[in-house]
Amino acid sequence: MRVLVGWDDPTEAETITLILDVDDTDAKVTNCATEFAEQLEKGSWDVVLLSLNFPDEEEAFQLFEKAHQTMPHVPVIGAWKPGELARLARFISVGLYSHILRDENGDFIFLLPTMIEAAYRAAQAQRARILAERLREEVDSVRRLQESVIPHNLPAPPGYKVVARYEPSQIRVLGSNPVVMAGGDYYDVFTLDANKMILLIGDASGHGVKACMSIMTMHTLIRMIRDQKYANTVDFVTAVNKQLCSSEIVQDQGGFITLLYSTLDLPNHTLRWTSAGQPMPLLQDLATNEVRMLGTDDEAGLPLAIEEDWVYEECEAVIPPNSRLLIYTDGLDEAFPADGDQSQQFGMKGIIRTMQDCQHLSLEETMDRLFADSNAATLGAGRHDDTSVLLLERRESPDSSDSP
Repeated sequence: MRVLVGWDDPTEAETITLILDVDDTDAKVTNCATEFAEQLEKGSWDVVLLSLNFPDEEEAFQLFEKAHQTMPHVPVIGAWKPGELARLARFISVGLYSHILRDENGDFIFLLPTMIEAAYRAAQAQRARILAERLREEVDSVRRLQESVIPHNLPAPPGYKVVARYEPSQIRVLGSNPVVMAGGDYYDVFTLDANKMILLIGDASGHGVKACMSIMTMHTLIRMIRDQKYANTVDFVTAVNKQLCSSEIVQDQGGFITLLYSTLDLPNHTLRWTSAGQPMPLLQDLATNEVRMLGTDDEAGLPLAIEEDWVYEECEAVIPPNSRLLIYTDGLDEAFPADGDQSQQFGMKGIIRTMQDCQHLSLEETMDRLFADSNAATLGAGRHDDTSVLLLERRESPDSSDSP
């Protein structure tokens, strides 16, 4: 800690130097107003101690104003004598941080180390609060940017209903206020034509701004090429992978993105998909309440932006009437308590159990339960990873009157 002292009494100044200039404190005590002003200009000080009549009342006020203007976030402590209350009020009115009364015996000097330390700690805390607020604003701006690319009105062809949700990772605390972190999850649902609907979900490695920018890069790329006529889902994912392998934003510090890209052919209700490191979809038969994985983990290829020539696979399954399809990122199942006990992880068993418990609930209620049950597995700690979920339901007949 560096302390600048401007003092009018040479004898007291010597004692103040002995008291303050110890351990990790570097104290500069001066009886010269010119030197004090010079030190304000060229030094970086943590606390300023100023006699309110150094070298006289008027010049002391000018020196205080200079200190306040030069270092607005540095606390200035004023020392005043009995009978100088009006003088003290003048300084307080323009921003004096705190003050101490100079008793005739000079005992106040022994209080200075504690008072200066307290002022220093308070100033540090204030700077931390300001920094936290600025960081919170920056994170919120990035988070809003990310949320702007996540669709809210999802298309649902006759006979189908679709709901989706994204939630960032657990709330982090900066200062005394919570901050919702920016994340790297992304989903989209759109139609290419009257006969084909696209469902995709992605997850960038890591958290925060970098993950968000990575997923924004992929989103932009997909928007650019999504209307091109790719023969199958493998060709599309391969094209995205080749582009991302040359992206410095994504690959910085070993980054990558997982993606599940699927097409639903509406005339024959056939789902075809390619996974680049994403969990395989789950299909629920609402009549029997059986939930099973479509495809195998071995068919999930390498995440994007790792190997340009990776050969991906296409999987295929029919979505029967009266069934539900779940596509999700691993934040849903990889939810566990803060102590890291992964034996209590929500996991695949938790997902299947919740889907079966929601057999007779609406799609929206089922989505609510999936997030609530996953979060409950953390025992109040909150999910440590971003989470996105897509739920698709094929009804028994396409002329159902229930609207999405």
